[in-house]
Amino acid sequence: MEFYYVLLGTRPLWVVFVVTVVLVLLSVYIGYKIGNHVHRKRGGAGSAAGSVVAASLGLLAFMLAFTFGIASNRYDTRKQLVLKEVNSIGTTYLRANMLPEPPRAEARELLREYVKLRASLISRGNWNDPEKIQKIIDESEAIQDRLWTQAEYLGREHSGSEVVSLYITSLNETIDLHTERVVVALQYHIPSAIWGALYLLTILTFSLVGFEIGLTGGGNIWVSLIIALIFSTVILLIADLDRPMQGNITVSQLPMKQLMEKMELGGP
Repeated sequence: MEFYYVLLGTRPLWVVFVVTVVLVLLSVYIGYKIGNHVHRKRGGAGSAAGSVVAASLGLLAFMLAFTFGIASNRYDTRKQLVLKEVNSIGTTYLRANMLPEPPRAEARELLREYVKLRASLISRGNWNDPEKIQKIIDESEAIQDRLWTQAEYLGREHSGSEVVSLYITSLNETIDLHTERVVVALQYHIPSAIWGALYLLTILTFSLVGFEIGLTGGGNIWVSLIIALIFSTVILLIADLDRPMQGNITVSQLPMKQLMEKMELGGP
């Protein structure tokens, strides 16, 4: 079920918000019309309507909490990966200082360039530009290739060196953490099946809400609008958390920037 990512997954977040508001209001309206028709035809309300609506709203609330939990957990994972990468790069940089020359100066310079690229994610102009993000990833991987080529040379020339072994280990961890960050941020999202179930449950639940309003002959258009806005705001928050490079809720790259400043002060 890929309809969400086809229709909304690449759209701006405000489009997701507007579409959700319209969907909720439309569901309430259709339900209201059906309920009002039944009310006029039978002249009374069904006694079980209220309990069914309450059960449906409870299930919808559970689904929202479940989906929010997935998005929130991945946000926490992204924060942890940033800190791990900062520590790994810092360790690699320190160990590079123990390498023999000339690889030592070259490795430290490449690592400084690498950190500058990673820290550039702090620029807000990059967050919502997939092309800039991909360019940073490509340039980062190019530096990784140069560092690893150098590490292979060091491994062959100094096969018995514990210092070289420690350096290669931390460099390998740095490369692995880069891969983890890319995969978690750009490839791991809330499954489309969950989005589909959430929107289907939304349509059915708010149709029941409208049906009960029509069945009882009461209701207020402003109440329906407020309900739609509240629900759509929660959906917007979940979608924002699910888009680490497009929304307003992003993982701070400040630790990476601080590492960059420290490396620049430390010199070669």
